[in-house]
Amino acid sequence: MLAPERLAERLLPWFDSHNRTDLPWRRPGTTAWGVLVSEVMSQQTQVARVAPVWEAWMERWPDPADLAGAPTAEVLRAWGRMGYPRRALRLQECARIVAEEHGGEVPADPAELERLPGIGVYTAAAVAVFHYGRRHPVVDTNVRRVVARLGGEADAGTATSKADIAAAEALLPRDAPTAARVSLALMELGALVCDARRPECGACPVEDVCGFSGREVPAGPSRKRQRYRGTNRHVRGEIMKALREADGPVGRERMDAVWPEAAMREEALGQLIGDGLIETDEAGRFKFPS
Repeated sequence: MLAPERLAERLLPWFDSHNRTDLPWRRPGTTAWGVLVSEVMSQQTQVARVAPVWEAWMERWPDPADLAGAPTAEVLRAWGRMGYPRRALRLQECARIVAEEHGGEVPADPAELERLPGIGVYTAAAVAVFHYGRRHPVVDTNVRRVVARLGGEADAGTATSKADIAAAEALLPRDAPTAARVSLALMELGALVCDARRPECGACPVEDVCGFSGREVPAGPSRKRQRYRGTNRHVRGEIMKALREADGPVGRERMDAVWPEAAMREEALGQLIGDGLIETDEAGRFKFPS
């Protein structure tokens, strides 16, 4: 495998020509807060769905203090149908802490970032690297796959381990700004070239030093598309949609019409109330938190 500095020499010219500059949070001038918002939104949602929501969100709440002071009901409406709306609540909690305890400045230290609600190792490293240019391994599924294949493995398993993080860090040059660009380049390589099932080895800038190049990808277990319709997630989504589209609190009759099966509907309602995503008023109607 190439030494980190040599890897950078190969990888960065390719990255300069192929990185996805159309992603709005990669535009010059994007703040650390904008990067953090993009990473939280992208945790369980495809980038293509995130981009328009992120742009509208940042136009409305460009700084942590703006989001911190927003009505929670409006935050949940703005989240739309990106799924897993508890992320919106955690993002608003992050905004309050950043505004109140950090003077509105998103921390640069990953350890400090990890103390924020809903911010794990990956997201903390991503903000530290992609905005502040720090030298930290940023390891998502794509990076794990690229690093494993460079070492001759077909894949890196099902979950990020300390070994995965250490292997990625070993590929980073000592110079922090260069290392930050290499981190992003490894991610782009995995997303655009080193595909899980159909890697385009001929288009890879490090094909000749890759321990996996040219080998056949193992078939692996079949990946059936996860069913959504008729699941608990589906019911929860329909309830949230009804509340987003309503002008005010939603009465029991309207809520009963959201889903015909009472047991599933009541289970979903109970979960959403328990998660703090909806609440009831004095009349027993359902609404978003104020």
